[in-house]
Amino acid sequence: MEPFRIEIPQADLDDLQRRLENTRWPSELPEVGWNRGVPLEYLKELTNYWRTSYNWRDAEARLNSYPQFTTTIDGTNIHFIHVRSPEPDATPLIITHGWPGGMVEFLNVIEPLTDPRAHGGDPADAFHLVIPSLPGFGFSGPINETGWDLFRIARAWAELMQRLGYDRYVTQGGDMGAWVSQMLAGVDHEHVIGTHVNFLITPPSGDPSDFADLTESDFARLNLLTAFGAEGSGYMKIQSTRPQTLAYGLTDSPVGQLAWIVEKFKEWSDSEKVPEDAVDRDQLLTNVMIYWLTATAGSTANFYYEIADILPTAPTPPAAPPPLPTPFGVAVYPGDSAQPIRKFADRGFPNIVHWTELERGGHFAAMEEPDLFVADLQAFVRTLRSAG
Repeated sequence: MEPFRIEIPQADLDDLQRRLENTRWPSELPEVGWNRGVPLEYLKELTNYWRTSYNWRDAEARLNSYPQFTTTIDGTNIHFIHVRSPEPDATPLIITHGWPGGMVEFLNVIEPLTDPRAHGGDPADAFHLVIPSLPGFGFSGPINETGWDLFRIARAWAELMQRLGYDRYVTQGGDMGAWVSQMLAGVDHEHVIGTHVNFLITPPSGDPSDFADLTESDFARLNLLTAFGAEGSGYMKIQSTRPQTLAYGLTDSPVGQLAWIVEKFKEWSDSEKVPEDAVDRDQLLTNVMIYWLTATAGSTANFYYEIADILPTAPTPPAAPPPLPTPFGVAVYPGDSAQPIRKFADRGFPNIVHWTELERGGHFAAMEEPDLFVADLQAFVRTLRSAG
């Protein structure tokens, strides 16, 4: 394992400035809002802020304030943040992001998770924290070979935790990171003591009896899932079928990359008019910057190609996942793009020991509501401790 620091050459930042200044803007139909994608006026204003006010060096310094490392696993470079708690008996925890997120999602929860005593919390709730970047994402990218599916990533994470000396640990994830976290619990169940997710899809089985006793809220969640499949999954279809073609535009145009990501922060977060209703603007741009500076639009899209057979857009419905061999915790945020139904979740995951319906927050929970995210994760692990 090698220590790692982010040191972006000034020439790369100067190149970004030139590209932002010379953006070729499209036309837009009148009064369409967000219905057809990111509005032109909004994106122009955000781009101007990016060009004139956002400071990458400040973001870089903040990222570098946390210990980062790289290591080679299964022939691929893996980048990760590793922050050990000052509490010697802290619980090891590996958090996995999804798309279009990354390690930036978790900057606001690192300190309260690793040092709750310093934040007015119980030191028994402390974690030794590992935040890897998925293969092909950020400074773990780009990948140099095909085949990095969920199973291979889970095996790599198990190897990473072993190298770090963690014999018993908790997994946590949102978006595709939730799937990786569940897979990791399966492939390394002798060492994983529990899995917590803030994203879970629970479609009906097709049996008419599924709809008996559903509440009005349950039907609303079914409608949300249907709407996502009909209107919100276009990005998934493109990335899972033609990632290379998409990569040319996003790798060449920073505004294209910005729009591709910011649309999802608007649609999936607990926001009303613009993504910044839910997430900090500078933190959002830092997330976009890592995609841009590492030129990983294509390799991150390839992740969807590798798992295309289990996506909601797959030609045939994916098989139900095997039951988790470890205790399972689920946090449901009301602003998320898909929300699970407890009745269906219990059928697929009979070992749910912790289920929380949060009052606010969305898909990017650690960014949007870091206090709620931390508290719920700590509560889940307290459940594991009380169970022995």
